[in-house]
Amino acid sequence: MARRCWLFILVLFSASICAEEFKWQHSQAITKLFQDAELTGTFVLYDPQTQTYSGHNLARAQQRYLPASTFKIPNTLISLAAGSVKNVDEVLPYGGKLQPFPSWEKDMSLRDAIGISNVPVYQELARRTGIKTMREHITKLSYGNGEIGETVDNFWLIGPLKISALEQTQFLAKLAQNQLSYPVENQTAVKDIALLESTATWRLHGKTGWANATTPGIGWWVGWVEKDGRVYSFALNVDVHGDADVKKRVPIGRESLKVLGVL
Repeated sequence: MARRCWLFILVLFSASICAEEFKWQHSQAITKLFQDAELTGTFVLYDPQTQTYSGHNLARAQQRYLPASTFKIPNTLISLAAGSVKNVDEVLPYGGKLQPFPSWEKDMSLRDAIGISNVPVYQELARRTGIKTMREHITKLSYGNGEIGETVDNFWLIGPLKISALEQTQFLAKLAQNQLSYPVENQTAVKDIALLESTATWRLHGKTGWANATTPGIGWWVGWVEKDGRVYSFALNVDVHGDADVKKRVPIGRESLKVLGVL
C-alpha cells in the first residue's frame, strides 16, 4: 500500500514538473468541447512571445504520433531547399495509378496538392529528394523523433517518424516567424500555400492529417494564427474511430482557438 502511495505521489510530482517546464495553462472550456464532442485527444496553443502553452490534455500533448499529412508542411520546405521542385507552382506527376480519391488522379502543383492533401504528388516529391537528403533535413529541423527508416515515400504515413502536438507547435511557430535555418523565401512560400483564411484582423494557416495505419487512427489539425503582430501556433490530435471523428477535427480546433481569444 505504501509503495502505491509513493508511486502516486511520484506521478503527481512528475506531472507538476511537466506543467511548470512547459508553462502550461489548462483550459476547462476546451476540455468540455472535447467531452461534448466525445473525442479523446489534445489541443495545444503555443504563444512564442511568452513561451507559454494553453489547452487540453498535457499528457497526450507530449506523446508522439504519426504526422500523416501534416508532414506536407516540412516536406514542402525541405523539397524547396533541396531543389526537388523549382517552386510551389511547378507541376508534379501523380504517377498514373488508381487513387482513393479522383481528385488525386492528376498532375498538379504543390499549391494545389496541399489543399486537397494529395498523397501521391507529395510521395513523388519525397522520392525526388531522396532518403539521404531527407534524413539530413529531418535532423536539421529536429522534427519529432527524427526517424525515417529506409523508405523515403511513406515514413510519415506508416512510420517510423512520429511527432507530438507540443513539437508541432514549436516547429510551426519557428516557420511562422521565419526562424528556421532555411531561406526566408522558402519559408514564405510554404506559409503562402498553407493559408486557409484571412480577415481584417487575423490570418489562419493550417493543415489537416489522418494517420490510419494505427488503431485507433490519429486525426490532426495543426497551424498558426497571425494576429495583432503576434503569432500563435496550435496543434490538435484526436483518436479516430470513424469518419465522424475525422469531421470533428477542424470545428473543435476552431472553437478552441475562439475560446482562447485567438480567432
